[in-house]
Amino acid sequence: MPRTALGDVEHFVLIALLHLGGESYSVRIMEEIHTRTGREVAKAAVYIALRRLEDKGLLVSYTGEATAERGGRAKRHFKLTRVGLKQLREARHAFVQMWAGGEHLVQKAPR
Repeated sequence: MPRTALGDVEHFVLIALLHLGGESYSVRIMEEIHTRTGREVAKAAVYIALRRLEDKGLLVSYTGEATAERGGRAKRHFKLTRVGLKQLREARHAFVQMWAGGEHLVQKAPR
């Protein structure tokens, strides 16, 4: 059975894309994750997450125009799909439901 739940990096990638207007490229996605979480995510982890998310239909990719600043190479852009946005909403809802009424439990938990 295919895995439909989002892993941490996949979740971060989708949210980063959302913050970036629904579309961006890998380096900008990594920067957004770092800016918002302080977490350094390896390029390989982001590339793997992007591939998995595309395989799941949660985003699509296309190759942009080649640019001189990149030595004539083109950037691969990723765009959040409606299905991806739906999955993100469902994941957020699940986390909110799990946390509902639980904030005080963190303070009581043994350390």
